[in-house]
Amino acid sequence: MAKTVAISIGDLNGIGFQIALAAHKSTTKLVKPLYCVSSENAKEAAKLLKTALPSDFNCIGTEQYVTINPGQVDARAGKASFDSFVQAVDLCVSKQADAMVTLPITKAAWKEARLPYKGHTTYLKERFGGGIMMLGCPQRYVLLYTEHIPLINVVPAIKFEALRDFLVDAKKYCPFGPIGVLGVNPHNGDHGAIGSEDDIVRKAVIAANDIVGSPFFEGPVVADAAFSPNYLKHYKVVVALYHDQGLAPLKALYFEESINITLGLPIVRTSVDHGTGYDIAYRDQKPSLKSYQNAIEIAVKGLTFSSN
Repeated sequence: MAKTVAISIGDLNGIGFQIALAAHKSTTKLVKPLYCVSSENAKEAAKLLKTALPSDFNCIGTEQYVTINPGQVDARAGKASFDSFVQAVDLCVSKQADAMVTLPITKAAWKEARLPYKGHTTYLKERFGGGIMMLGCPQRYVLLYTEHIPLINVVPAIKFEALRDFLVDAKKYCPFGPIGVLGVNPHNGDHGAIGSEDDIVRKAVIAANDIVGSPFFEGPVVADAAFSPNYLKHYKVVVALYHDQGLAPLKALYFEESINITLGLPIVRTSVDHGTGYDIAYRDQKPSLKSYQNAIEIAVKGLTFSSN
């Protein structure tokens, strides 16, 4: 029997609905999708896309109807995307859905709607008291120690106990080792010549390995080489100390197929790893479906790794 997956439709002014609609036929071969979007909004979006909704496109959204403004940051669309997301979470918590997949929102629209969350993961962490952001694909995954914070705040956030505890938690939810922990300074600080922050990383790695009882973590790994072919063969998972340190090279290598997974939750949540695509929303250019299809597949089959 196919698993039921709640689909958070994302920002209606972006490409999320178009992706869900274009992938609907292939999605139904894997899962029973429940689209958290109202039928009124779905019909308007389909009309703008010059197509009709399939008869089995199950719209269960309870969000307030909003006029779609393609490519625009809009408070009402931001609130609708938040309501869609929360409905998907609630469906998983109540066991009406086995997993959830989120399509892209824009943080600017959530801010316009005066929502107290920077994004999906912020809400999930507050609601469930934890969660680790992991992004990637079966060739390589990246765990983020810090997430959406200003770069100037990254170094002060590198604390021995916090990083040690993060690594220990990561071991609980990500069984694929060894995991490389990236250093923060160029060349890992050249033994302190460029900064001593990586001494903290080294000590946290040692302490985490002592707690888990094995050399599961290695580091600090030189960040500018971590995505080279030899390192890709050795580490299927790396810990990035800040957002762009891990995601810039990841997206350069695997942009279309990468997904976002929140580890450590009592529910299964995966997501596309791309934005709202305002520049192509409701236009002739067709967005790639690969990230969404991978998110659906991993939501129901679990984490896998490529042998490549």
